[in-house]
Amino acid sequence: MAIRYYLCIDLISFYASVECVERGLDPLSTRLVVADLKRGKGAICLAVSKALKACGIKNRCRLYEIPDTISYIVAPPQMKKYIRYSAEIYAIYLRYVAPNDLHPYSIDEVFLDITDYLLLYQTTPFHLARAFQKKIMDELGLPSTVGIGTNLYLSKISLDLLAKKAVNGMAYLDEEGYRKYLWDYRPLSDFWQIANGIEKRLHRMGIETMRQLANSDPLDLKKELGVVSEMLLDHAWGKEPIGIADIKAYKIHSRNLSRSQVLAENYDYEHGFLIVKEMVESLCLELQQEHLITSAIRLKIGYAKPYPEVAASKTMAVCTNTYNSIIPYFEDLYRRIVDPLYPIRKVGISFCRITHETFERLDLFTSYEAVIKERKLGQTIARLKLKYGKNSLLKAMDLEEGATTRKRNHLIGGHQAEEEKRSN
Repeated sequence: MAIRYYLCIDLISFYASVECVERGLDPLSTRLVVADLKRGKGAICLAVSKALKACGIKNRCRLYEIPDTISYIVAPPQMKKYIRYSAEIYAIYLRYVAPNDLHPYSIDEVFLDITDYLLLYQTTPFHLARAFQKKIMDELGLPSTVGIGTNLYLSKISLDLLAKKAVNGMAYLDEEGYRKYLWDYRPLSDFWQIANGIEKRLHRMGIETMRQLANSDPLDLKKELGVVSEMLLDHAWGKEPIGIADIKAYKIHSRNLSRSQVLAENYDYEHGFLIVKEMVESLCLELQQEHLITSAIRLKIGYAKPYPEVAASKTMAVCTNTYNSIIPYFEDLYRRIVDPLYPIRKVGISFCRITHETFERLDLFTSYEAVIKERKLGQTIARLKLKYGKNSLLKAMDLEEGATTRKRNHLIGGHQAEEEKRSN
């Protein structure tokens, strides 16, 4: 079988680099963090520039964790700007490859199947990778790293573990090279798709390297980890049967819809449930707008440190998209799992098993006429918000002390859409 070649391209400290470019500064030498100063010194740094990382500062740290001896610039997050830059970067890729050979992994990371383009452009994987790096730098001023691999997994691993440390920001891996250079690499959690929880379970089995994982008993591994063990064994040998074509061909039969928010301050028990109600209302409107319904829910509550996170799921007796039908189930979960004595700092909700509303199922005690009335109202509200803005219509609970809906409506992905206009 012919060898295929994939690129995994990642923008270096994307948000921070964009802010440097916007200020006419060098993204590689400028010490800059992206953080919301309005949240004080406890604000999370969404991005840390490469120069600041060289000082030992890590992504997702808090501002107060940066030593006072280090000078740096703080830039407020502006998500609309980062989305615009991301679109321009993708436009560069699409000049040279077809959409079917491109798979976006995140706002600043992409997989490309370049196999068929090497002959077309009479080039090598290395020269094509370098060409993409140069185009992005020349046109947008943004530095990037590229992992080259003979499958998707190896391109990602060469990016994460090799290219980001290489002088030219580029690295290549095939199966043989993977086993030669990375079979004894530690820790396992540095490898793509091995989370800390999986790493701990592997450690309990005496597995601390990819070499040990590759030579482990498949039955023991499946007993401990279930179906994920098959993927891990493939990856341990540097194999990945799935390509971009397979990803494009995959059809999702059902989906989940989730939202979460980190609160600006600690919330008490009652105000915490106010946030839950606001988020449920928002997701219900989203379902109604798309004519979707849900039959299962999940609630996750994060307390202020040092208290542990709690979560629970519930299958509903109804399959619907109306707030009045769904909120009692969330209230039941909330009253059951949340400790009134612990301060709440994070709220997450999920609607699961989402399908089209033609499959709606109601219980015997629910008025279908009332459901139709609520749904029509919700769809009307959604249209008005789309036309006049998300804050054009608000519920009374959105005006209560501690409510966050109005503020969240100005955010993208939980962050400021764009910098607020300053008065003259």
